[in-house]
This record gives sequence, structure tokens and C-alpha cells, in this order.
Amino acid sequence: MKFRGHHLICLQFFRGEGYSENFVAHLHNLLKRVEEELEIEVTGAADDVCMICPYLKNGICCYKEGADEKIRDMDLKALELLKIREGIQVGWKDIREKLPEISGDWARLYCGDCDWKEACEKNPLWSQLMLRIS
Repeated sequence: MKFRGHHLICLQFFRGEGYSENFVAHLHNLLKRVEEELEIEVTGAADDVCMICPYLKNGICCYKEGADEKIRDMDLKALELLKIREGIQVGWKDIREKLPEISGDWARLYCGDCDWKEACEKNPLWSQLMLRIS
């Protein structure tokens, strides 16, 4: 299984919302697998999450103008904050353990204008982490 940098962080807050029922079911399946201790290969490109996204066109995110470049920048920052690199295998729980250390920086850099912010805010883990940084 392959996840790009920002998905390693952002999917920790997934609460069953998405572009379509198919997309949500796909995410539930992926998360079930990684929570069962399946190792995740870190990638710097479209990953297993992106594969069913309606905005992925020829490996490029077309969600809105400039989205692909912004996402690639987010991926690089996620890897930097998590202190990991492309090509390695990581565990989902290992990433989750790093969230308290990085969540403040991540939230300041990316969450303020994120279209998924309201969905993340419904997740108890999000609330717990945001209380720690306020």
C-alpha cells in the first residue's frame, strides 16, 4: 500500500466523508488495512487514496487550479515534519504517535484554508491535538 506525505497525516482524522460513497468506502478499506498493521510505502506521487479520486487525471490532481503543486509541497512538508522519506515503509500507529509533536505546525501551515477542515474537526483525535496546542 502506498500513501503520499499529507495523506499520512490528514487521513488520521478521516470520519467517513468524501467525494462519493465509492470514495468513502475505498478510504474505509484502506484504513482498515493499515490499522491491521499493514506497512505503508511512502510515495511522493498519486497514491492508493488518489486512485479513486474523481479529480485525479493522468496522475495529476485537478481539484482546483494549482492543487497538484500545493499537494506536492504539502507532501514534502509532511515528510519533513514526520522525519521520514519517500520509499521507506512506515506503520500507521508510528505516524499517529508523531502527531502530538507536529500537529501545531501542520495546523498552522495547512488546516486554516483546507476544504476538509470541518470534517477533521469532528474527529476526537483532532480535538484532542488542537487542545494541546492552544
